[in-house]
Amino acid sequence: MKMTEFLRSELDREVERSRKALEQVPEGQYNWKPHERSMIFGYLADMVATIPTWIAMEIERDELDVAPKEGQGTKQAPKETSAELLKALDEAAVQARNALEKTTDEFLMTNWKLLAQGQVVIESPRYEMIQETINHWAHHRGQMTVYLRLMGAKVPALYGPSADDQSF
Repeated sequence: MKMTEFLRSELDREVERSRKALEQVPEGQYNWKPHERSMIFGYLADMVATIPTWIAMEIERDELDVAPKEGQGTKQAPKETSAELLKALDEAAVQARNALEKTTDEFLMTNWKLLAQGQVVIESPRYEMIQETINHWAHHRGQMTVYLRLMGAKVPALYGPSADDQSF
């Protein structure tokens, strides 16, 4: 199996798991957080919805600066409903799938850089960065399901049954 096919298959599985979690997002909870040092729920849910765009970026660009100089960053409008988050997930998945379809295994062996204020934080082959992105996505989705539980929302079955969803 080609690496691009493997990554596409993994992407598709994780999109469906993320969809199940995002379907449970309660309205009016964007700014909720379980602790003063925790990130807000809406930001976390937005990441779960849009992380597949990182895969496209890791293929289509050579680097990303996560802490650009002042005035160079971009702000996105908050997605406050499950429907908005699901739409964002669908759009992000299309971007990632298209990028994977247009690339080659050989290209995925070339390096990609993550920068912070112009300094290299990590430089690794693109396929490793994509795999790290998928792991990062699963981490934040798991974090999001804990938030769902604490808010009293249902936790979907993702890798096995949950107390709320035995449909695995």
